[in-house]
Amino acid sequence: MSLFTAVLHPGAGLGFLVLGASLHDVLTRLKAEPQRFPKLDLAYSASNPVTEPVMLNLPANGIRLRFDGPEQRLRLIEIIDFTKNRIIYQDKELVKPINSQGGVSSPRQGGDSMSGPAFKSIYHRLFGPTYGGEYIPPPTMGNNAMGTYVLSYPGVAFNFPVQRSAYSPKKDMVSFLSSSANHTATSAAVFSGQSWAEARQTLWDEVLPSVKSTYLFNKSKEVVPDEVSLIKIHGGGRLQLFRKWTNSSTWINLGETTPQDLVVELGPPDAIYRKNDQRMYIHKTRTASHSRSRSNGGDYRRPDDLTDTDQSSAHAGSDDSEDEAVEDEFTGNVSGECFFNYFYLGFDILVSTPQPTSQTPPSQVAALEGKEIPGANFIKNATADRLVATKMVLHANVPGSYPFNRHRRCRWEIQYLSTDRSENVIDSETPFNEIEKRLRAEWKSTYSSEEDAKKRQRGMVLNRGWGDSPGSSCEFLGGWEDSSGGVAAKKFDGNEDSTTTLYGFPGLVFEVLKNGFVSAVTVY
Repeated sequence: MSLFTAVLHPGAGLGFLVLGASLHDVLTRLKAEPQRFPKLDLAYSASNPVTEPVMLNLPANGIRLRFDGPEQRLRLIEIIDFTKNRIIYQDKELVKPINSQGGVSSPRQGGDSMSGPAFKSIYHRLFGPTYGGEYIPPPTMGNNAMGTYVLSYPGVAFNFPVQRSAYSPKKDMVSFLSSSANHTATSAAVFSGQSWAEARQTLWDEVLPSVKSTYLFNKSKEVVPDEVSLIKIHGGGRLQLFRKWTNSSTWINLGETTPQDLVVELGPPDAIYRKNDQRMYIHKTRTASHSRSRSNGGDYRRPDDLTDTDQSSAHAGSDDSEDEAVEDEFTGNVSGECFFNYFYLGFDILVSTPQPTSQTPPSQVAALEGKEIPGANFIKNATADRLVATKMVLHANVPGSYPFNRHRRCRWEIQYLSTDRSENVIDSETPFNEIEKRLRAEWKSTYSSEEDAKKRQRGMVLNRGWGDSPGSSCEFLGGWEDSSGGVAAKKFDGNEDSTTTLYGFPGLVFEVLKNGFVSAVTVY
């Protein structure tokens, strides 16, 4: 294994690891170089995976990366073992090789006096003078207990172990730590902020600049697509896509937006996936056979009508289906039903012949009172066989879920459930039990009875871990389950949970994990 070598950019990144980069982007890059990064350890909260921070540890490289939960953006880069990497700052190495044999191609031996950069080297040779550091006392009592002295610069900080008895606020710590070569840093951190004391107050919720704006990418040939930071679901098949750093938004009207419109606004898809497997048709036939007794049957499609949507991210073929994934250069023209896969934006879009869109939510009908519908396209397409966007699958990229890291995380909120109170926003971080409660209240007037509402909103258990093909990975266990029901999850590939439950509402189908968070939402 070659030694991990990277240039340190305080406040910006470490090599190709750039602050603000998405968890999906970073993991995809690391997994593409298994010889260089042989082991990746992901740690997250099993009960709150989308609100608590996510940690990615690279034990063979001495690096630890921390991401926030809601946006999954890289917030903190830690160098925790200087013997397993070669860090360069302004053409100078933080730690010089121990001997002629310990070159850049082999890891340095730990336990040495030069296992980390010396305080004197940092303060006098590399970074220069700075304000007095911060002493963090040890958690245990006793004069011999080791605390941490943090020497902080804008965008970077170094940790030095210091005994409690050796520290005093009145003591000249610069002279003390410079007096011996044994005072070496045990770790370092790269962050956004003027100092570590200031940065850690807003570490997880600071609005980071776009990755494209950093000077690290200005010198690079890498193509980074414009990020869609939030999608607002307006109901009636209307979605508003926001770009965080440009103050602009794009509308997608299901049943009207064409493939050419998508390419103009979003760029060519990362892949095109064609699905011809019809084995779920029996469920659609069953639903249609009972539609006579239902009002607005098209709006109350059960979750099984939408289960094919999330198969768009699978690329394996099979003997009993005609699925096809195309990742060649996109020409701008498509024929037949297919998915546009935007892995780096976090969603898939089904392109097919026009289908009836879901009805406008009751609260919007009352609020508009005949006014112009936001985002609506009043130039209708008269060609019935012309291809348009008909469904959109928004992926949450929840750690521990079966499709984790196939897409980047896509954040969304249901706009028609918004209130004047910001804490009542229903979004991608909201537990499903709260989403379900609010949606039932919204659509209550459209149901004939409470029993009718419960019948239409029963969950269907879905297992994505069975079989190797896109079609056979969609399996149903025991038919319909109650909202509180479900079966025990089955583990695949370590800690991945492949069992989810589908819940449907007009225009929306939610795929819910066992911890109660939404793994994906399909808008139709």
